[in-house]
Amino acid sequence: MLFLAIRHLLSRKKQTLLILLGISLGTTMYVVISGMQLGMREFTLDRLLQNIAHIRISARDRAIDANEMTNRFFGPESAVRWIIPPSGKREEAHIMYPQGWFDRLREDPDVVAYAPGLTLNVIISRRQSKYPGSLTGIEPEKTMRVTAMEKYMTSGSLRDLTGGGNKLIVGEGVLEKLGVRIGDSIRVSTGVGETRPFKIVGTWKLGVKQVDEVLMMASLRDVQALNRTPGRINEINVKLVDINSAQNIADEWEMVARDNVESWSESNANFLQIFAIQDIVRYAVTAAILIVAGFGIYNVLSIMVTQKRHEIAILQSMGYPPRKILVLFMQQGLMLGAAGALIGLPLGFALCRYIGSIKISFSGVGNTLLMSYAPSIYFVGFLLAFVSALLASFLPAHAASKLTPIDIIRSA
Repeated sequence: MLFLAIRHLLSRKKQTLLILLGISLGTTMYVVISGMQLGMREFTLDRLLQNIAHIRISARDRAIDANEMTNRFFGPESAVRWIIPPSGKREEAHIMYPQGWFDRLREDPDVVAYAPGLTLNVIISRRQSKYPGSLTGIEPEKTMRVTAMEKYMTSGSLRDLTGGGNKLIVGEGVLEKLGVRIGDSIRVSTGVGETRPFKIVGTWKLGVKQVDEVLMMASLRDVQALNRTPGRINEINVKLVDINSAQNIADEWEMVARDNVESWSESNANFLQIFAIQDIVRYAVTAAILIVAGFGIYNVLSIMVTQKRHEIAILQSMGYPPRKILVLFMQQGLMLGAAGALIGLPLGFALCRYIGSIKISFSGVGNTLLMSYAPSIYFVGFLLAFVSALLASFLPAHAASKLTPIDIIRSA
């Protein structure tokens, strides 16, 4: 049966070759597109998502509500009407009872570590240069257990902030903007009150320009002193045993908490949406190519069924049942799909290696394009080619199995 299927395919060499090229091209394009997209995705996840907390507990803004103010000062039955309704915020957002969170997190078996912090919008200056920045006060040892920021340090260590002393770790982009070096001092201000000098003792490079040019870290006590709010924090970053359970745990905590509780998937919904769109585009492009190749398989087998009608009649007269006729033509389509995939996969791998060696100039990624060689890419690529060939070959194979010697003789 297999020998006969091969003979049928070789009887139309040009058409068979064109179909093989179509399936191989579709498989190759899927591997290359997937390698590029997943390579950049792995970079993004590593540099951003893996360096933030699995769950972030942050202070809830306490906005002033006109109706609440009326009820509080004049009673619910009051007929007071505001000419200019009160608005704004009651005070700077902060976590009201942090110790309660600390006790809860310390006893929770799902929590690996937690790290309190105070993040402020600040103004950094050096001589006449002034830029906005984001300053986060941390407890170094706790932060190192929650995030992987330490491995992106290009000089110094987060431990250098232990003990305070107005020391600062910044992104390399901050050094470039201000024209300073490690060991220099810059002035930091919250915009209210005096500025304070901070000495740069370390740098990192995440490769994300928006982060490297803005984010800075100092000892939590130093930041609290700069803000004139001793003991105050406005965020707690939490690392869990299982990152996949972050959303469920965040929902549970949110129900009983006064503060905002966000999982990493909520705070990075934009990235995840981009990834979903990339997957749709990737599968759409591959599907379009494989559909074209599938139509080719359908046409070739349909023509072959027409041309081999007499052979089909002879086979049936020799005792071949319809099921074997169906299998004969299905084998031809599946062989085309499998052969096309086996040609396309190594071609895609070779092309990924070549693209990954091309020199580029892209800050933070290195000097070459990032490519992924995950085994799942090649498994899905083979599966797509095989399934498309299976679907395309079924109709002509089914039509061939329905032919009878009497019908073939009458049509002749």
